[in-house]
Amino acid sequence: MKDIPVRSLSTAPTSLRLSEEFDIRSIEHVQGGQRMVQALHRHDHYFLLVVTVGEGMHECDFRAHVIAPHTIYCMRPGQVHRLDLSSGCKGYILQFKADFLALGDQGVRLVLRRAGHLEGVSVPPERYHTLLMLLDRIALECASEEQVRLQLIRAYLGAFLTDLVLCTPPTANDRSSYALARFEELLELIETRVHSTKEVAAYAELMHLSTFQLNSITKAVTGRTCSELINDQIILEAKRYLLATTDQVGQVADRLGYEDVSYFIRFFKKHTGHTPEGFRQKSR
Repeated sequence: MKDIPVRSLSTAPTSLRLSEEFDIRSIEHVQGGQRMVQALHRHDHYFLLVVTVGEGMHECDFRAHVIAPHTIYCMRPGQVHRLDLSSGCKGYILQFKADFLALGDQGVRLVLRRAGHLEGVSVPPERYHTLLMLLDRIALECASEEQVRLQLIRAYLGAFLTDLVLCTPPTANDRSSYALARFEELLELIETRVHSTKEVAAYAELMHLSTFQLNSITKAVTGRTCSELINDQIILEAKRYLLATTDQVGQVADRLGYEDVSYFIRFFKKHTGHTPEGFRQKSR
């Protein structure tokens, strides 16, 4: 089986490197005056594209986003994306491991979860300028090449992510901070465990909730059941393997924990309207 290409932070070329868990580069430096085209791949870390000037396309988990100025694109570890940036873009590429932040702080964990699910945020010019100043300061601290600066960088990064989350307009789903926090915790669990764990009861147990409580939370936030969210993630993972690898359908089924290939094919068709191979041919 062929794995989806994974880009690791430890191998990212940069002149601004104080930590193996954090990296910031100007888009101009990365492009070198050339158009940037990246085929489907995934990262083992958080990836943020902060565009001040330029245009192009960012596709994240098969959702296309048109790149525009004053926009910030966020990607969580494991998501599949491709990127097409026109030459002459300006801004920053920010990459970091979750462990770079002080994740013992529940508030920091919540901000990181919310930021990781934003995908694309169009920021008003005045607010964008504030965010950009934080990134300018981070880049400046990195350029100093002094390890003692890492604590400052963590603080600025935390401030940047918090301000970014606050840029998103509140919705009805934000009325219960408890429900939203538990919902985001559930999403994180599903993303990391769905290959082997597909039962609602198993996730409820992991979160020390009853299945009734868990479904109440998912319905309050999305209007959908936990089972539907699990199925969504299974289909998303299947699409990732079908489009980013040359695996046979049986191999994709095996990756997702299905011993019965026929059952997997029926499951996929029920939720997409296509067989796995039909989806692959249609999408390429």
